[in-house]
Amino acid sequence: MSKNWRPATQLVHGGTLRSQYGETSEAIFLTQGFVYDTSEAAEARFKGETDGYIYARYGSPTNDMFEKRMCMLEGAEDARATASGMAAVSAAILCQVKAGDHIVAARALFGSCRWVVETLAPKYGVECTLVDGRDLKNWEDAVRPNTKVFFLESPTNPTLEVIDIAGVARLADQIGAKVVVDNVFATPLFQKPLELGAHIVVYSATKHIDGQGRCLGGVVLSDKQWIDENLHDYFRHTGPAMSPFNAWTLLKGIETLPLRVRQQTESARRIADFLTEQPQVARVIYPGRKDHPQADIIAKQMSGGSTLVAFELKGGKEAAFALQNALEIVRISNNLGDSKSLITHPATTTHKNLTDEARAELGISAGTVRFSAGIEDSEDLVEDFAKALRSVTA
Repeated sequence: MSKNWRPATQLVHGGTLRSQYGETSEAIFLTQGFVYDTSEAAEARFKGETDGYIYARYGSPTNDMFEKRMCMLEGAEDARATASGMAAVSAAILCQVKAGDHIVAARALFGSCRWVVETLAPKYGVECTLVDGRDLKNWEDAVRPNTKVFFLESPTNPTLEVIDIAGVARLADQIGAKVVVDNVFATPLFQKPLELGAHIVVYSATKHIDGQGRCLGGVVLSDKQWIDENLHDYFRHTGPAMSPFNAWTLLKGIETLPLRVRQQTESARRIADFLTEQPQVARVIYPGRKDHPQADIIAKQMSGGSTLVAFELKGGKEAAFALQNALEIVRISNNLGDSKSLITHPATTTHKNLTDEARAELGISAGTVRFSAGIEDSEDLVEDFAKALRSVTA
């Protein structure tokens, strides 16, 4: 396989394995186990003396194709596909810490991600400090002698804050910590955390990679040494493996990732620009606009905008619900990165378990709405928003 292929080519052909039948589409190997020609062959396989598959929980040909294709796109040496995005996040963090260690995480995290570091990890003796990740000084001030992991997402969910990944990575290298980046909102097309100095990248493949509302999936990517020394045994023995059927579905989805993300990003930009001019809207946050609070960092670390838009309605929850209920094309759902345009009210859905104070710290008000652009015609989406906003008092 050529390593010089551009992303659109990698995502159609990368990592493909073919059986003796020479199939065009990737095959689905729906099997739990594998057969050995001899007892000696089985022994050699389990000793690691020969290559091959042992058990579907450890790996399978279909999952292998998905992992290799993601490695090509991300520029990673190795990867492990997981059953969901949260399985990927949990594995990436928990596999490398032990009781007495310390995690520093950006406070602007998806609710379940925040629960892993703020609630779950401390149950096992791993402390966590949450910081405003936009200021590198906050990361530096939070460091302790036992700090082992920095965790962040950028852009953040749902307010699309952007964190200086290269800056955080430099600090981590100085103290011997590892940086884990949730790169879902940027997609691997618009941001390369490993190139910026991060050590581990995680995705909810449920989002843009499938992008068609069909299945769950996740993936952890890093260098081979880190995966061999940290993730490999955790993965084998705790069992967060992806189903081969889901791996096949994701392989089909990833082929069209560049086409979908291109259209989604164009529509998101159009909607962001439109909403900025509307009297019912207090503010709009979109990484592709010059008025984004971290526009200078975006220019350094992202090659595109985003498929998502965050905005705040002046009328609070009542206005947000009125808008969402009046939309016809855009559907109400807490998912994102789908071929269908989706919208959600974070304060009552994805971030409802946070306290009012915590939501306020993150910039999530009663009027905050998150829009995920689909692949519909951009003009139809603008018209849908224009009609729906008529039901919202300015």
